Parts: sequence; C-alpha cells; structure tokens
Amino acid sequence: MEATGRIGIDLGGTKIEGLLIDLEGRELARQRIKTPRHDYHGTLSALRDLVERLEAEGGVHATVGLGMPGSISPRTGLGQNANSTWLNGKPFATDLAAALARPVRVANDANCFALSEAVDGAGAGARTVFGVILGTGTGGGLVVDRHIVDGPNGTGGEWGHMPLPWSEPDEHPGAQCFCGRRGCMETWVAGPFLEADHTRATGESLSATDILARAKDGDTAAAETLERHASRLARGLALIVNITDPDVIVLGGGLSRLTHLYEVLPDKMAPWILSDSPTVTIKPPVWGDAGGVRGAAWLWGDASAGGTHADPPGEVA
Repeated sequence: MEATGRIGIDLGGTKIEGLLIDLEGRELARQRIKTPRHDYHGTLSALRDLVERLEAEGGVHATVGLGMPGSISPRTGLGQNANSTWLNGKPFATDLAAALARPVRVANDANCFALSEAVDGAGAGARTVFGVILGTGTGGGLVVDRHIVDGPNGTGGEWGHMPLPWSEPDEHPGAQCFCGRRGCMETWVAGPFLEADHTRATGESLSATDILARAKDGDTAAAETLERHASRLARGLALIVNITDPDVIVLGGGLSRLTHLYEVLPDKMAPWILSDSPTVTIKPPVWGDAGGVRGAAWLWGDASAGGTHADPPGEVA
C-alpha cells in the first residue's frame, strides 16, 4: 500500500509523542503516551499501538520515522549512548520494523529536531543548520542541504559530550556525566546543571525559570548564574562554529525559552571564533517542543535521512 502520510515519533524517557502529517506537512493526528520505562518489549508494543491509533485517526497509511535518545550503531545495529538505557545493546530499529511490519527510519532525537527546523522552521532556506537541544540533557544535530550529517559511528552532532572548551581553572574537572566522563558540555549547560550551579553558588534551589525571573528583578546572584551559563554555552557553540560554520544555529529544549540567550550569545561567542568579523545567527525554534517529532516524520521524503533504515523480516530494502 502506498503511503499517503508520514508518522513521526519522539521517543523520550518519560513520554512518547506521535504525529501524523500529510505529504505537505499538514498535521492530521497527534497523540502522546507515557513511556514504559525500563521495559524494552513494552516500549515496542506501545509504539506499535501508537502507530495504529494515529493511522486510524488520520485515515491514511503512513511511513514511520522515529527520533530516539542516543543512536543505532552502524556497525552492530544495536542501540547505543541512550540515556533511556533499556534501548542500549538491543536491535531496536530491526525489532521496531518487525513490530510495525514496515520499514522504519530511526535517528537521534537532536538530529530530528535539527532536520525539522531546517526543512520548514527557523533554518528554512539556509544551507547549513546546527540544532541544539538544551533540556534535561544536551544534544545537537547538523543538517546540510536538508540532509542529516551523521557518519560511520552514528554520533554526528553529539557536542553535549565534548569537554567544555577554553575552560577556566575553577571549571575542572567538572561534574560526572551519565556517559561516564566528567566535565562534558551537558554538565555545564543542560537545565539541571544550570540549576545545580546556582545552588552551589547561593545555597538556594531554584528552577531555571525562577533564576531568570530573579535576574530580571535585579537579583545579582541570579544574574551571575545566567552569566556563567551563557559564557560556557558561548564557548561550546563557538567551537561548533569553528568546525562546521553553520548559517543558522537553532536552540531547542526547555532552556531555549531563556530569551536573553539570543541577545548575548553572538557577542560572547565572537572572541572564540577564528574570523576577523564573526557572523553568528542564533534563532529560537519555530516548532518548539514539536520539532523532534516533525523531524522524525521528515526522515522520509525529500528531506532525508541519516540515521538507520530498518526493514521488517522478509522485505528487501
């Protein structure tokens, strides 16, 4: 049966969101369910049921793309580097294709976010887009000419697990990261670590939103916390610019709502960029929290892939 729609799925650690769009990108159906945490087979069953409900609601047969935390190893075909640890070491893409009885495309969730914003979001019309996730974790994805740039290790864009560049003496060795190393960018710029940095400095536990509100009200300690965070984020992104020189950087995740970042980051990045007149364009996402699920849907079609293409048993790719 020919597909007349595209399903995108954002597989998170606590929720799974599914979106059905038509071939022009118009939304036909959307559903959100809880993730069966630490239950691999339960996750596959939940994904199968979600696809069936979306197709029933939208009345079309659809291709399926999925964004996951971590990635599928191109060498082994097994899940790797996922903070949803029950996906690691499992043939997730292959098993999902079998459960759905159709080919699937699976990519890192940050890559899906970047693809969505490159196709018809904040980076539409730009040749090179770097998408940044600043949420409970930190990830990234590089899209060139509406194609995800990944690579032989399936780790393209994983800037959240590089060390903080141009670090200061008091920034060593950094906090422990879930990947097993210390001082990764994630441990400096992700939401929980921004909040932890404020607690270390003040003894007061506040959410990132409250820290921003306090800073706007003239609280010096809150302003200093945001200044440290922006400095670290600027250094990390400047290194990305030196390597990939994207036309547009799009921020996603919960911290993308910190509006001061769009004002301060270009100037803070400039001293670290190897150019006599640095040009940096940083934008908020057009699709917000829906970016990842839309990008997963766009893994099929003109805006292509990257990631893993798995087929059900007995089907030839």
